[in-house]
Amino acid sequence: MVKMYKLAKATVELVEGDITEQDTEAIVNAANRTLMGGGGVDGAIHRRGGIRILEECRRIRRELWPDGLPTGKAVATTAGDLRSKFVIHTVGPMWQGGARGEANLLQDCYWNSLLLASELGVRTIAFPAISTGAYGYPLREAAAIALRTVKKFLVERDFLDRVVFVLFTASDLAAYEKVAEDILTTT
Repeated sequence: MVKMYKLAKATVELVEGDITEQDTEAIVNAANRTLMGGGGVDGAIHRRGGIRILEECRRIRRELWPDGLPTGKAVATTAGDLRSKFVIHTVGPMWQGGARGEANLLQDCYWNSLLLASELGVRTIAFPAISTGAYGYPLREAAAIALRTVKKFLVERDFLDRVVFVLFTASDLAAYEKVAEDILTTT
């Protein structure tokens, strides 16, 4: 089941599924600093997308970020063998209790990914629940940051047609739906 909300001219969707199977122009990767793949969403994108993604990530590391992509920043590569045109890689913050700027860094992940999408001319984009897996960010708090950031972006910069939040489990989807009712249905 897909839960949909209208914001500005865009539709925001909440779905349970696999981000690598989304039919959007860009998908966002919850990457690690190395950009070389890993577990969770990052590993799945690299495995399903193929070697071209890794080759571009290696080039980005050589030319732009030799010490690794900083938390909150975003870069784009081809989507390789995926349906999408682009993968936007962003590094979410590790949860350390909430007093070390994690909320601002997580907001930066979403905002910078959306800015990059606009530079690429992308009209449709899919996000995972950044930082909520191995990085330990509490799901409801992360969902609130993600949804508020996307809402603000869509209201201020009216270029996207569709934003999809792809949640891996039914319980993650339910948590996002609860938070979305408060954030996306109010002005």
